[in-house]
Amino acid sequence: MGKRPTVKLAFLLASLSVGLLIFVYWESIIWFGAESMPTPNRPLTVGGINRTNKDPSQAVSTVRSENIVPATMSNRRIPVQQHEEVEQREEEELQEDEKESGGVSAEDMEQRARKQRIEDVCSEMRSTHKFPSMTRSFNQIPNNELGHFIVDDKHQIIYCYVPKVACTRWKSVMIILSQSQISPLTGKPYTAPKEIPRDIIHNRISHLTFDKFMHIYGSQSRSQMKTKLQTYTKFLFVRDPFVRLISAFRDKLGKPDQYFYMRFGSKILRHYGHVSSLPNIAEEAFAAGFKPTFQQFITYLLDPKRKEVLTEHWLQAYRLCHPCQVKYDFIGQHETFNTDAKQLLKLLKVVKWLHLPSAYPNLTETSWVRDWFNQIPIEAQRKLYKMYELDFKLFGYPKPDGIADE
Repeated sequence: MGKRPTVKLAFLLASLSVGLLIFVYWESIIWFGAESMPTPNRPLTVGGINRTNKDPSQAVSTVRSENIVPATMSNRRIPVQQHEEVEQREEEELQEDEKESGGVSAEDMEQRARKQRIEDVCSEMRSTHKFPSMTRSFNQIPNNELGHFIVDDKHQIIYCYVPKVACTRWKSVMIILSQSQISPLTGKPYTAPKEIPRDIIHNRISHLTFDKFMHIYGSQSRSQMKTKLQTYTKFLFVRDPFVRLISAFRDKLGKPDQYFYMRFGSKILRHYGHVSSLPNIAEEAFAAGFKPTFQQFITYLLDPKRKEVLTEHWLQAYRLCHPCQVKYDFIGQHETFNTDAKQLLKLLKVVKWLHLPSAYPNLTETSWVRDWFNQIPIEAQRKLYKMYELDFKLFGYPKPDGIADE
């Protein structure tokens, strides 16, 4: 009889142990699931994207709409897979639209028109010999005029950059594609354009350019250039020449940039502003009211006695990228940047993993040309147009209003 209480006690303890184990098991499942659930202080991260819900009550519905079971790694990949499926469907729809329209999209038609325009203008230049530099062969272009061709051997891409035409963004893209620069924060190549400091983006050391080929390939440098030009995808972006000039003036001479003030601004002020004594510090000069005007800048550009070679920021695009010697696969325009960038990334086959930021706000607008050039005498405007005439014609920009044919 004395054994029965002992048996009952043992049975009770065993039952409690099993119950405790079950309780711990379910608590652990709930806890692991909750680790990935959004809360007011913890964002829901899906495929690297922060999807924080400001209203915690929406957290569960957000997870269900994504079909995510947070504790399983395979299910965490579903959003990425869905994203790729969406892109594939969009690509298929685009192909269907192209078939219905005869196999050529409106964007492709525009590219054909831009390329044909360049061919027509170059053909005209060759026949008239009006611009000798346009009739020379690629081999006749000196190395110091080829420094704007950036090469990415990994993806077989060549980009000719034109300053003040979104070149910061495209240079950063070339750094990412070539994996030529390492982030000090991660110890790995940069993966996003906004992560790369401007001094790295615009440092010539950061890029492989044609003018460096002589040091790399020696006597085979021209042969290497020709081979890459024939086989790589080549692109450039252009802009209305007068708008580009306004943008260059605002960025380089319209604010106290020490380098441009000492190299150009102070000289323009002395020669065309008739200022005899100037501070050596740009900020001090600007604070005292000494800064070049746009009219002085244009006078400087048109001065036949000017001995200084034009800087790349206001040198003509055709002299930087030689469109009559290089047959480009894609010609983008700054005015249609977002549309053209999307099309180009597809052409380069990098759209799925490379995101390019949209055009920056506060851009110099085409509509500003009339206001900025109101202060410029009409004769000076005509001379300036002649100076940039080939850029206007090659890239399809209309002659500015107010400049009558002579």
